[in-house]
Amino acid sequence: MTGESTNSGSAEHSDSGDNRGNLRPSDAPTLGPRPVYRPHIDSHTARAFRRPNGQSGSFGPHDPQRPGATPADQASTQRPPDGVLAEAFARPDGSDELLQREPDADQSRTAVAGPVDPWRDPDAAARLGAPAVKTTPDERLPVAPQLTAREVLFGSRVAPKALALLAVLALAIALVGGLVGRITAETASTLTSRKVTLDQSSGIETPHSPIAAVADAVLPSVVSIRATAGDNGATGSGVVVDGAGYIVTNNHVISIAATDKSGRSAIQVQFSDGTRVPAQIVGRDPKTDLAVLKVEAKNLTVADLGRSDDVQVGDEVLAIGSPLELSKTVTSGIVSALHRPVKLGGEGTDTKAVIDAVQTDAAINPGNSGGALVDMEGRVIGINTAIRTDGGGSIGLGFAIPVDVMQNVAQTLIRDGQMHHATMRLSVRTTTVANDVMSGAEVADLTPGGPAARAGIGEGDVIVRVGDREVTSADEFTVAEQLQEIGETVNVRLIRDGRQVDVPVTLESD
Repeated sequence: MTGESTNSGSAEHSDSGDNRGNLRPSDAPTLGPRPVYRPHIDSHTARAFRRPNGQSGSFGPHDPQRPGATPADQASTQRPPDGVLAEAFARPDGSDELLQREPDADQSRTAVAGPVDPWRDPDAAARLGAPAVKTTPDERLPVAPQLTAREVLFGSRVAPKALALLAVLALAIALVGGLVGRITAETASTLTSRKVTLDQSSGIETPHSPIAAVADAVLPSVVSIRATAGDNGATGSGVVVDGAGYIVTNNHVISIAATDKSGRSAIQVQFSDGTRVPAQIVGRDPKTDLAVLKVEAKNLTVADLGRSDDVQVGDEVLAIGSPLELSKTVTSGIVSALHRPVKLGGEGTDTKAVIDAVQTDAAINPGNSGGALVDMEGRVIGINTAIRTDGGGSIGLGFAIPVDVMQNVAQTLIRDGQMHHATMRLSVRTTTVANDVMSGAEVADLTPGGPAARAGIGEGDVIVRVGDREVTSADEFTVAEQLQEIGETVNVRLIRDGRQVDVPVTLESD
């Protein structure tokens, strides 16, 4: 009874699968069907595709005599088909087979006359037929006769007599060529001769120039130096100053090896006779750019050292060394100036010095550093150290460390292994002043409790003289300071508030 009650109310509250999800309210109005759009069909299309008159179902056999047939139907039926359509779609001659068969009609096939065609009969066995184009076998060519050389070269168009004539002509050309060659050889022989001997004068009576004599005497005492540290290296020159194997050179030549921490550094010395030996660093002084090496060698030629007081501007000098790794190079010039303050230093070296240089116009190039500057007596008056240039080469401005400075530093390094200098413990900068003094070294900073501070020198004072050395720049003050002895009291003249003041200063070691 419960089931009947539920079924009777299914129209309004049906919970069947067909009505699940239908959200249409039960009291919603029902809309009528949409009007069917029927396009207009013209009379010709309707006549061609409509059902025959009186036909309401599927198409059946057409009977023009049926009741209701129109004259148009009879006319279209009696009209014969077009010739092209009849040829394309007509039944084969003698066939009454219909294109449309009833499902239950007999399905037997009519045997086709002629051979079985696999394209018409899928059940036929496969077979190979004759090729579409008949091929003919290649005909064997007859054996050709062997050709002679004349036939190969000239194709039988040249007679044997002509060949003989060509051979005679070739022989004549060869004879003419040989004759021309002989004549040419005879002509050339007139330009050369084995009887001529070039004479050379011995020149025994011609005296050598003084430069040659000095170079010959000094060259054995000048060496080439190569310092390496791993893949990096530097080259320069050196001077033998003692028969025990001590050699003086520039600090910047060997500093790459001296400052190396990898343990792969090495220094090699080559003498003028080509002998090469390793060298050890005895000591070096970055403040004067000097260093001393020692080698284990015998029978060394020691350079003769001169004195700085004997050098004058205009003296002829020779610069001897290995510029650009060209050993035993000698250039000549004169002393251009003395006491020229030159500041040294740069990348790749720990040299930080100002030297009281001897200036020369003798050509000095990279590699000359550490070599000898000698006078015409063969005495060393300086160690070639630096150049001033615009493009990296010599322009006639070379500078050498004076021999007196070299002798003092080298002697100290050989004795103690290190060098100390006198200092006032202050820093200066170049400035201009009045009171008949054009320029000087202005005190920029000083160490509290140092020699300068204890003497009463203050910032802003302008130093114009240290001892007997006039000071016109910061570099000249450094030179004048280093010329003093440690512990020595020297008079320092300065300008303070426009007044000249002399202050005694006792220098101490750096």
